[in-house]
Amino acid sequence: MTTTRTKGGYADTDWGQVHYRINGDSGPWIGLFHESPLSSRVYAEVLPALGRSARAVAFDTPGYGASDPPPGPGFEIPDYAGMLAQAAAGIGMERPVLGGVHTGASLAIAAAAHLPAAGLVLSGVPLFDAGERAGFLADWTPAAPIDGTGSQFAWAVERYRRIWGADVPRDMLHLAVTELMRVADNYEWGYRAAFRYDPSDALAAADVPVLLLDAEFDMLAGKDPLAMELARDARLVVLPGLPGQPHLRSPDRYASALLEFVRELTDPKEGR
Repeated sequence: MTTTRTKGGYADTDWGQVHYRINGDSGPWIGLFHESPLSSRVYAEVLPALGRSARAVAFDTPGYGASDPPPGPGFEIPDYAGMLAQAAAGIGMERPVLGGVHTGASLAIAAAAHLPAAGLVLSGVPLFDAGERAGFLADWTPAAPIDGTGSQFAWAVERYRRIWGADVPRDMLHLAVTELMRVADNYEWGYRAAFRYDPSDALAAADVPVLLLDAEFDMLAGKDPLAMELARDARLVVLPGLPGQPHLRSPDRYASALLEFVRELTDPKEGR
């Protein structure tokens, strides 16, 4: 099967332009949202696999990657999701399957309230209790030590080796560090919006099938049982052996599971 080429583009929103990457010329729409504070680059290897049989789009969250930032730091996940839904509608997406990882999972859930979706694919839903939210808000986003000696780069390397593990592959580490440095001045804006947001009610209200597609040892994998209880029509697929970041560590398996779910939704003969 021919591999299609990933292309980039921009869509206008009330906050300015949202950057996206797209692969595929026909078939069902898939919209993907990334974790904070990275960008659509995290889906670089997933998009070509999806684009063989779908139109797959990965968006840069406002303020990250090449998307314009929100007007200030006080906006919430539904505000971000509204802008991403504007971008999706602006490029002609209709009844997409929306998916995301961590912050991106919350964005996908919230965007479904603005843009009618066919389904949700969620990896690591941030279903924190009040104490967990308070802890993340207090400790997770210290200021980057930006100075003339490059301390910020060593800080970013240490941060991702701590979060993703000391054995994180070099290419993943480089991607994470460069994307964080790109937005170091305001990297916490989307993060803190994600920590303030409780996706429970929106997930429970989403009247669409939900695929929980998670890495076995993801830091939020323990929230999957709660997500299963909240969602009206949910199934869980666990990619075994992965410490997290299923879209980066195993893009082929991630894309395959996502496409199988999309086929169930779009082809009656594939019914459950």
